[in-house]
Amino acid sequence: MDKDRIEGAAKQAKGAVKDMAGKVTGDEKLQAEGKADKAEGKVQNTVGGAKDGVRDAVNKT
Repeated sequence: MDKDRIEGAAKQAKGAVKDMAGKVTGDEKLQAEGKADKAEGKVQNTVGGAKDGVRDAVNKT
């Protein structure tokens, strides 16, 4: 598993916590930061998945 996938999942989780905390407290800035962190984590996770796919394809040949 690529480290980008792990870091991306962690960012998504962190973003979800910030998003929820922002909703509960009414802090729109914190909520926006949470949504941005979730999006960034999702992209990083996707990049890590692509790297894993390429690595697996290369190793099978």
